[in-house]
Amino acid sequence: MVTTESVTIRVPVGMSKYLKVMNSEAELVRNALLLYPYILNQTISHGGAAEILGIRKSELIDIYDKLGYSYLDMTMDDLDLELEAFRQLKKREATE
Repeated sequence: MVTTESVTIRVPVGMSKYLKVMNSEAELVRNALLLYPYILNQTISHGGAAEILGIRKSELIDIYDKLGYSYLDMTMDDLDLELEAFRQLKKREATE
């Protein structure tokens, strides 16, 4: 069990009704989303955020994945370039 504390944040009035009553799963997702900008700007890692939330890194990655936030931030073009570079490197190693 993770030790928790209450904090006060300022939100638009229309938003407050969505934050009052939450089940534990919704609260976990909300807290994961609050940490996401810090993962994105590399202040903390996925593992660090998961530790704060008291869950495994893979669980946090699954939460973000279900919300459409990919763990890997490569486009298919980037991936193709990386794979081609890898193939060229393996080909050179094989001929040496």
